[in-house]
Amino acid sequence: MQLPLHHRLGVSFAVIALVCGFSIVPTDAALAATVIGPAATDSDATTLAPGAPGAPPVQHLLVDATIGAPVVNRDTLGATDSIQSLSRIGTNESWAELVLMFGGWPTTKPNVDFMLRWMRQENGPPDWWNRNNPLNNGYGSGGGAGFGSYPDLVTAAKYCAENLQRGYPAVVAGLTAGTSADVTAAAIWASPWASSHYGYGSHWSTSPVQIVTAPASAWGN
Repeated sequence: MQLPLHHRLGVSFAVIALVCGFSIVPTDAALAATVIGPAATDSDATTLAPGAPGAPPVQHLLVDATIGAPVVNRDTLGATDSIQSLSRIGTNESWAELVLMFGGWPTTKPNVDFMLRWMRQENGPPDWWNRNNPLNNGYGSGGGAGFGSYPDLVTAAKYCAENLQRGYPAVVAGLTAGTSADVTAAAIWASPWASSHYGYGSHWSTSPVQIVTAPASAWGN
């Protein structure tokens, strides 16, 4: 039997929806045109032809032809901070994290706290980026006594990590563990980084460090 056109369209869209895996939501107009009656049983279907006296009403579902598959919004992939993102943030905390990243050390709170406290002892927070050399590192800066400079803070972070790896094993061990800012601080006091040895802790503060943003030019931007 040839089904009415709207019935054939309804069945077609239902099949397409089943294959494509999305739900069809009829429009208000389509719902208004839908005729729903008692569902026919298997026995009814085999004994009474559609439209015959006593047969259940034929059910029709009209679907708007413009309905498409819903748009799926996927969560964006997250990633750890990169050189670019840390440079864009541009604070002394960002630089501390950059040194840890170049050294392959975890950016735990104890490690970041140690780095910020160390930077404060070398250059105060208001101008921590002085000469683009926050820790007065002589390695690669052209200043053996730590008074050299770097072209930008990214380069400074790279040389700082390399210098620690090449001659400060106790500091590296503390950063690798990443569990105690005090233990790592004691390692830098005992090292030859500063001739004063930071008074072996008497010139070292553990109070919170002010977070200050360096000029974009210091980052090479």
